[in-house]
Amino acid sequence: MSKVADIVARCGTGRDACIKILQEIQVAYGYLPAEALRYVTEQSRISLRQIYGVATFYEWFRFQPVGKHIIRTCHGTACHVNGARHTTREVQNILKVKDRETTPDGLFTLESVACLGCCSLAPVMMIGSDVFGRLAPKDMRKIINEYKRKNQPEAKQP
Repeated sequence: MSKVADIVARCGTGRDACIKILQEIQVAYGYLPAEALRYVTEQSRISLRQIYGVATFYEWFRFQPVGKHIIRTCHGTACHVNGARHTTREVQNILKVKDRETTPDGLFTLESVACLGCCSLAPVMMIGSDVFGRLAPKDMRKIINEYKRKNQPEAKQP
């Protein structure tokens, strides 16, 4: 809990520090571990009720670890009109996950988002910071398989 102790020390122990503490914990761990949240309540004047209220109000906060690669599928107006529903459904079928779920191997987390700001490329998907545009459902398997291939352990040479 030394990371969390440093965060609390830096951000403060008052209720007004709640959002900043949660943001920094999520950056440090990739999600909000229960033990980290309990530690915050023990070391600050922030109640578990307040932490939970803030963390569930903002969609950005997570209570579960995310995959190595976060796939964000855009569902803004331009993407919606151009078939985002179909491309997202194809990703769900390929990975066997629903929105905001992580694959059992921990490689991918799927997130539908309101807008990625790439409307001229609709429909759009991002994997990490890589942007893929003008997508059709048939494109999804190729893109995802490329990421899977990149993440396979290298074969050892004799």
